[in-house]
Amino acid sequence: MTKFEVVFVSTPTIGNMVPTVEFANFLTKHHPQLSATILKISASKQPLVNTYLQSRPSSATNLRFIHLPTVDPPTPDQYKSFIAYISLLIQKHKNNIKGALLNLTSTKSISESVKLIALFVDMFSTTIIDVANEINVPFYLFFASPASFLGFTLHFPRIESVEMETEFKIPSFKNLLPKHVLPNMVLNWKSEEDAYSWVSYHGGRYKETKGIVVNTLQELEPYALQSLYDDLQLPPIYSIGPILDLVGPVQWDPNPVQYNYIMDWLDLQPLGSDSNLRCHPLRIVNSENGYVRIVNTKNANLRIGFFLSVFQPLHDLGSLEVKQVEQIALGLEQSGVRFLWALREPPKAQLEGPREYTSHENVLPNGFLKRTVGKGIVCGWVPQAKVLAHKAVGGFVSHCGWNSILESLWHGVPIATWPVYAEQQMNAFQMAKELELAVEIRLDYRVGGNLVQAEEVENGVSTLMNHSEEIRKKVKKLSEKCRVALMENGSSYTNLVSLVQELTK
Repeated sequence: MTKFEVVFVSTPTIGNMVPTVEFANFLTKHHPQLSATILKISASKQPLVNTYLQSRPSSATNLRFIHLPTVDPPTPDQYKSFIAYISLLIQKHKNNIKGALLNLTSTKSISESVKLIALFVDMFSTTIIDVANEINVPFYLFFASPASFLGFTLHFPRIESVEMETEFKIPSFKNLLPKHVLPNMVLNWKSEEDAYSWVSYHGGRYKETKGIVVNTLQELEPYALQSLYDDLQLPPIYSIGPILDLVGPVQWDPNPVQYNYIMDWLDLQPLGSDSNLRCHPLRIVNSENGYVRIVNTKNANLRIGFFLSVFQPLHDLGSLEVKQVEQIALGLEQSGVRFLWALREPPKAQLEGPREYTSHENVLPNGFLKRTVGKGIVCGWVPQAKVLAHKAVGGFVSHCGWNSILESLWHGVPIATWPVYAEQQMNAFQMAKELELAVEIRLDYRVGGNLVQAEEVENGVSTLMNHSEEIRKKVKKLSEKCRVALMENGSSYTNLVSLVQELTK
């Protein structure tokens, strides 16, 4: 029997790698003749990526990993932004990837006939298209962000228009896109010129692919997807989501004792009619690293729990300012909430990830820990997906990363928007203004900008929990649609079948 091999190249960050691996696994489970290979790019500054990949079962029949030889990373004089750094790093692997593709079938059994049918690249690895062209392998794009952002990258605003305009007509958005929700790489193009150039370059190469697979679903982004279908310059578009890692980092959690403690604590929070007995989780998260920072709250006026999610920006892997942490703490204290709050220390060097604090007292308001004894706990990370799935959680103040949005919708947990970096401001705009699936706290927050004040934290949470019944109903319905989309004859299932037919014909 002929076996069909599909190869994936992914940006070595958690936010890109996890959906890529889950999609590869999804493909192989759907079609028994398909096998998938993930080419692993070493990420010395991203240890969680390596830990995640090591946790994946190496004995899986149809999914395997090949570790590429290391290369010298880009030097600081070659990049100004994280996007430029990661794009250059992947480009340096061209020869390694070519060698891996040429040698791929040689490790198979002689009795098997193996046909390499596709190479999938992601949003930052389009330079590898040159390799696919050179050895005549069909290539596709796996896009782990929303269809709306895909449309944005395909119609990237010109620098002169960024300087002059206040609103932008992007085909994948129903409404004009306000300037204040554009990504930093566009707004700050002078200081992040290489990021602007690289994203523009990648977007141009998307059109060369034989097909674009998007981690979204028709029922969530009908307008954005239709704008892509209508673009005659694009290859076929396949919306196959939501592709999620619903287990999260439980199997590779660096602090399992803490995880067990937190989950046991959440299990003790009942959802009975007596609101004085209920806890209401509020969370603060870095979900690219797969964890949530959670705050569990309790208030006589709240019906169910919520989370506050504030993302650590990936482009420089920085952290929230101490002043912003203080405002969050004050907002919580003023609300009289019970909380479980995980905080991490900013990275020590550029491109490194955040660290665990040895003590939180220096970043929290004076006396905060003493005043909240018995009411709250300050701790480290816990897995996001597992916490969102917990029965005590009823809301999510989110940084609006796409993986987090899909996880919250899957579990029927409504969100309030607190974007931080990348396309998150546009995601927040789409969720709050275009789809009316979220409560707005901020649409344009970004690190180094105006602080979210304590009053805003309190007011946003109150709106999310007490005045968002219509949004809550919509989210619950969409949760059901997410599941149906992946079932036989569902929209995403049907698109997956079409994709497999195209790959194997």
